[in-house]
Amino acid sequence: MKVFKLIVVSLVFALFFACMEPQGSDSGHDVSMQIKGSDTIVNLIQEWSENFIEQNPMFNISITGGGSGTGFASLINGTCDIAMSSREIEEKERILARSENVEPIEFKIGLDGLAVIVNKNNPVNKLTLEQLRDIFMSKVTNWKELGGEDRRIVILSRESNSGTHMFFKECVLRNNDKNSKNEFSTQSLMMSSSQAIYDEVYQNPNALGYVGMGFVNEGVKSVSVAMNAENEYFCPTAKDIVSGMYPISRPLYLYTNGKPQGVIKMFIDYALSTAGQKIVLKANFVPLGN
Repeated sequence: MKVFKLIVVSLVFALFFACMEPQGSDSGHDVSMQIKGSDTIVNLIQEWSENFIEQNPMFNISITGGGSGTGFASLINGTCDIAMSSREIEEKERILARSENVEPIEFKIGLDGLAVIVNKNNPVNKLTLEQLRDIFMSKVTNWKELGGEDRRIVILSRESNSGTHMFFKECVLRNNDKNSKNEFSTQSLMMSSSQAIYDEVYQNPNALGYVGMGFVNEGVKSVSVAMNAENEYFCPTAKDIVSGMYPISRPLYLYTNGKPQGVIKMFIDYALSTAGQKIVLKANFVPLGN
């Protein structure tokens, strides 16, 4: 089983001259870059960084997860050069950024389908958005109500600082209705990472959770999802995400403070290049222009 890890990874190589010093670096010698934010894409960013440094062995790159909200907070307070996010920056975050003379610039780096995962031994294979809403709001609490066994559903959610948490709430619980006040049930177990959700579903036959499609492999089962019982069910595949048929899809982002320069621009350019987008596909996300 392929294991995904939440990582704080430091990739350290040789020194570089001061004239190439990137935005956000305080060092007059090392060319270093801090990337913080979304746990969903931390493994993708790590692989980009490893390949980037192979080609440019004079750079230092430090990658830290913690959630999209953490990434934006770090960009605003000047403790990272790039924020990685699985959601768009919120207006209140833009207002706060402006108050700190920070100008968040957005780069779309790929597409993701949020996979709803269950244990491999769970007989339930498909769910509608309404059923998912009812599960995560504890209106449906037993798998037998969904065609499964007589077992209590264990609800797994990301913590509120997660962009994945926010997107799932807006898309599924609130059905993209800005006036909705629907919230996750207090019975939900708030997990610190996508990996934690995967691990719990892998070993718990009663569990159900949601993760970025890059976290799905043969160890768990991704259920197909439909808008309603009258519509066709779709799985989070590249084809159905690009076509818009899979109903829980979203872009993935990097944000910089102002127009990127130096090593930060080089890294963004690499992420959007043909080579970088091949790694998006390798990480089980959907490349741009797919």
